[in-house]
Amino acid sequence: MAASLLAVGLYGLAALPSVSASANTRYCSVLESASSTSDCRSLPHNFLQVRGTSASATASRSTPDITILQNTFKALADLQNDYFKETQNTWPDAIDWTAAVIQTIVSGTMSTLTQSLDAAVPGQSWQQKENLLSFLHEQIVSAYFGQQAERILGEAYDDVLWVVLGWIEAINFRRLHEDLHYPDGGFSDKSIPDDLTQAVKSMPWHGQFWVDTFAQRANEFWDYSTQGWDTTLCNGGMTWNPRLETYKNAITNELYIAGSIAMYQNFPGDRLNGTGAHDPRHLQAAKDGYKWLMNVGMINNQGLFVDGFHISHNNPSNTRCDVRDEQVYTYNQGVVLTGNRGLFAVTGDPSYVDDGHKFIKSVIAATGWDLQNDKPVDSLNNGQLPPWHGIGRYGFLEESCDASATCSQDSQTFKGIYFHHLTAFCRPLTLTHGNTKVNEQALMQVRQAHAASCRTYLGWIKHNADAALQTRDGRGHFGMWWGANVFNVDAARSADGIDHFAANKTDYRNEGTPRNQLWGVQDVFVPGGGNATANGGAMKFAASGDPNSRGRGRTVETQAGGLSLLRAYWEISQSS
Repeated sequence: MAASLLAVGLYGLAALPSVSASANTRYCSVLESASSTSDCRSLPHNFLQVRGTSASATASRSTPDITILQNTFKALADLQNDYFKETQNTWPDAIDWTAAVIQTIVSGTMSTLTQSLDAAVPGQSWQQKENLLSFLHEQIVSAYFGQQAERILGEAYDDVLWVVLGWIEAINFRRLHEDLHYPDGGFSDKSIPDDLTQAVKSMPWHGQFWVDTFAQRANEFWDYSTQGWDTTLCNGGMTWNPRLETYKNAITNELYIAGSIAMYQNFPGDRLNGTGAHDPRHLQAAKDGYKWLMNVGMINNQGLFVDGFHISHNNPSNTRCDVRDEQVYTYNQGVVLTGNRGLFAVTGDPSYVDDGHKFIKSVIAATGWDLQNDKPVDSLNNGQLPPWHGIGRYGFLEESCDASATCSQDSQTFKGIYFHHLTAFCRPLTLTHGNTKVNEQALMQVRQAHAASCRTYLGWIKHNADAALQTRDGRGHFGMWWGANVFNVDAARSADGIDHFAANKTDYRNEGTPRNQLWGVQDVFVPGGGNATANGGAMKFAASGDPNSRGRGRTVETQAGGLSLLRAYWEISQSS
């Protein structure tokens, strides 16, 4: 097991690679009072410096295909029909944190539908479309009551912060739906106006009355999560799990950044008791979290976020994050993108957008995809897996457990998280900056550069979506390993081309944490479903020859992952 072979290595923080926005001169803000033009860079026309793309890719991007939306909706319908149980108010096969992620993905898809139904189903009365969205809305309300809130508050801080993002996403759908279809509505502490004509004419959409309830849970969970921010160790950063030795990992800190800026932008305040929105604590937390993450040295030489930092015990007085765990997971590359987008929207600083595109470009390269020529860098060799490039192969995003079918319930959720946050990042840029005057020309230039860069990713997203669709079984359920039907290789863990036993690399999200001085002696972390490597590593193809029937097989988490990927394909094809 990789965990048992962990070597303790010391890293000097100054020597670690970083793509910090502060490492170079920042771009000029689109807010006129934010900075002088003498100490900032001129704005870019493209964030990627990719000279061009293939003609076929350009053509596919200019012709939206409604079948993409239909496939997205089918993935949603199969998810809710087959996995959501109204009598239990949840997706009972999920665990606490994966259920929160699934709720987030479903809520995001509802925002996609409310914007897209008229184009997808022209001529149909809105009454029927409203019926569909209200049905999904009621399932999300049901999930609110099914969520084990008290139990989650006793888990790790990342588990807590998934809940924050989930209910902010639910709030955003309800606001968007009302803005699009009930423009005469608004907030009132009385659900039903006294006058019948006025009630019929201007009553807010009924789902709007859940905004404060969802916001209260998001606020309570965000407040609780701040206990994990600690400046005595590592000069800042969020601790992952208070029951283990101090470990400051990428995902908890990215969630803290994304959750904090989302709260600043979207938390409505307590409207009935008079407390306001745009709490400066949220904004400061997001800024502090981002600064720490960008400067601690969490990024490897491929531009990918590694998992996290321990504190070595060689010196009892040591307080530095100096033992870096090199494990790479897909979700660590994604959640930060919501933080990048939100921080730009509030500060007007395009350097946050620039950082986000650097992160995405690094991921795409590490899947073995040539972004300039819009194709994989390797050729297929029948009967052999293409080379591993760091976070995928042959252009497919992949967990290191995918090919061998040794993914835990946790890891089965990760790729869906990545594409959810990629979708959020690539939406057309907006500002939520307050009353500061905007340089409209500069804002337009940044918007165009952002859209042009996101448009460049569509060939890669389509490549993944086409492969994922091939993994569906007869019930429409997505497999975990999206490249399986393309490669058609029975890949044992010992032959998947990945060094699972590299030094300073602990696959704890699949194997659990080792019981040692570095991770903790008194307690251990066990991933959802237990030690997936031990349980699934020896499994071969089922009689059907379906590689995605091995290990945990198709699950509610892999279905949500397929949905998230297809939604990203549709949304980015429309918004770019």
